[in-house]
Amino acid sequence: MSLSFHWFLPTSGDSRGLVAGGHGTPMRGDRPATLHYLNQIADAAETNGFEAVLTPTGSWCEDAWLTTAMLVETTETLKYLVALRPGLLSPTLAAQMAGTFQRHSKGRLLINVVTGGEPIEQRAFGDFADKEQRYARTGEFLHVVKSLWGSHEPISFAGEHIRVENALLSNHPDPIPPVFFGGSSGPAGPVAAKYADTYLTWGEPVLAVSRKLEWIRGLAVDNGRRLSYGLRIHVISRDTSEEAWAVADKLLAGIDPADIERVQSALAHSESEGQRRMSELHNGSTDRLEIAPNLWAGVGLVRGGAGTALVGSHAEVAERLIEYSRVGISHFVLSGYPHLEEAYWFGEGVLPILARKGLWQHPHRRLEHPAAIPFAGRTSSS
Repeated sequence: MSLSFHWFLPTSGDSRGLVAGGHGTPMRGDRPATLHYLNQIADAAETNGFEAVLTPTGSWCEDAWLTTAMLVETTETLKYLVALRPGLLSPTLAAQMAGTFQRHSKGRLLINVVTGGEPIEQRAFGDFADKEQRYARTGEFLHVVKSLWGSHEPISFAGEHIRVENALLSNHPDPIPPVFFGGSSGPAGPVAAKYADTYLTWGEPVLAVSRKLEWIRGLAVDNGRRLSYGLRIHVISRDTSEEAWAVADKLLAGIDPADIERVQSALAHSESEGQRRMSELHNGSTDRLEIAPNLWAGVGLVRGGAGTALVGSHAEVAERLIEYSRVGISHFVLSGYPHLEEAYWFGEGVLPILARKGLWQHPHRRLEHPAAIPFAGRTSSS
């Protein structure tokens, strides 16, 4: 199996500490998300061999489509995993935007479909559908989008939530962008099985991830489809395990208890099953945060969404990634604090180990040997 690695664009701002918020909760880093800074992260991701960068969607960050469109010209081969919410734009417009992006980026678009799990945030955008309705609408949305991408004849569709008449694209996306989709609740499964190309899940222990993948895999087989699978998780990788855990301890020490209370109080109202599972890993407590070997739940104390990190030496982190790959994960969507520096720590420390094991190759080939920088150590471990 050849593994694919993706990085993250922190469009709400970055920091040397954990940025509190997300998933409908206000969030802002002390290192502003200027285009200049985001360009540095995109360049670091491309240089180190990340295939794409995930750009989030929500009231707590910048718009994903506009931001990535501004970054395309400053990179050469890096792809953009752009998050969108089906309830906030028409499927015809989304299909058209994807085609435009593919032409101007020369095929560097991937799409991350976010159904939305926070009612307060959804209503702020004018969306008053309940959870069941949102997932049903997502299925209809993806049906129309994918139909438009594959048809040269007008498309008409009348569902419970979406209706289009004689919709047709003048220019089809080439290639068709892969659709990434995540969701842990019951209504999410059938949508993923029928329409997703890659099913994403957050970083739970390997056994829990394996069980979730088996659930989706079975539904996909029932639909005559075969998906790929991805893991969204943070990383803290250093030359030694002691150094990595010292960084995690420093991040934990820098958390304001008031932020934990604020964020956990807001997330308690989330309708997201995935968020509930993340919150249960720590239950708002700073005790016993290593919930599995090298798997740390400290990020989730103050950050909604993906709330765990792999912490350890480069060799340990590589081994944990291999364990996830053994249960079917082939895409890893990673991030770290700060995102610029951590892209080099991981790119120079972990990826060479995986390359030596034949599990990864640099997808861009722009630089065969990324230059070392002062804060990014190397390891001879395999």
